[in-house]
Amino acid sequence: MGNDNGLLLVLSGPSGVGKGTVCSALRQRMKDIVYSVSATTRAPRAGEVNGVNYFFKTRQEFEQMIEQDELLEWAEYVGNYYGTPRRFVEETLASGRDVILEIEVQGAMQVKQKFPQGVFLFLAPPDLTELRNRIVGRGTETEESVRKRLEVAKAEIELMNQYDYVVVNDEIELACKRIEAIITAEHLRKERQIHKFRQWLKEE
Repeated sequence: MGNDNGLLLVLSGPSGVGKGTVCSALRQRMKDIVYSVSATTRAPRAGEVNGVNYFFKTRQEFEQMIEQDELLEWAEYVGNYYGTPRRFVEETLASGRDVILEIEVQGAMQVKQKFPQGVFLFLAPPDLTELRNRIVGRGTETEESVRKRLEVAKAEIELMNQYDYVVVNDEIELACKRIEAIITAEHLRKERQIHKFRQWLKEE
């Protein structure tokens, strides 16, 4: 892959940490960033557009994508498949644009195996009490469900070591600023810059 490719930014973290909220706010601030469109076998909801909200696939089409290694990650939730098409990501990166993938921790670990050159960002809660409050604050969880979610969250936080950066989501605005700083720094890495200067030296 060339050096002028965009960055694949993989944003993940435990359930309830606010991945979707931070990702939406970041896209408002950074208009050039492309949101990775997932493929799914679930039926489109009213107003959803193929290729914008999701790539809608039949079960057979999706299973063919799995077989042909066309997905950076995939999972099955409540009887439907969801996954990240490799081609969409690679074509967007090749055009020089950054792609953000907002995903669960297990999915991020799959992406890391297939696309290790991605930039992996772990969105962390300020503390476990705050995470518990956010999960309870949804108002849809039973006490048992909250306990299970927290157990899963603790296991996911253990995987923080697999990521390049940890961003605490205490305030959305601050979390976005931290991610913007990471993106700027990643674009300035010598590996992404040095070929330009070598080109200049050749032209001398």
